Amino acid sequence: MSFLIKRPWITEKSTNFSKLNQYAFLVADTCNKQEAKKAIEAIYGVDITKMNSVRTPGKRRRLGASTGFKSGHKKVVVTLKQGQTIDILPH
Repeated sequence: MSFLIKRPWITEKSTNFSKLNQYAFLVADTCNKQEAKKAIEAIYGVDITKMNSVRTPGKRRRLGASTGFKSGHKKVVVTLKQGQTIDILPH
């Protein structure tokens, strides 16, 4: 199940989420909410109370005359049970 969770999504906005007991993760495109919830609970040993998922579409990119696409991604934002935390960033 660990192959479903690619890595934590670390941005300025997602680090501010940690104050609200929320954490963001980049997941596989084929992963659904139930699979992501089970994987995060198993890897980090926490209880998830709420989960939101977002699929970002790929964007068109151009380099000279050739065009292509930048691949999109899927991320989930999880809310943990009160009092639980995930230590993602080293202090």
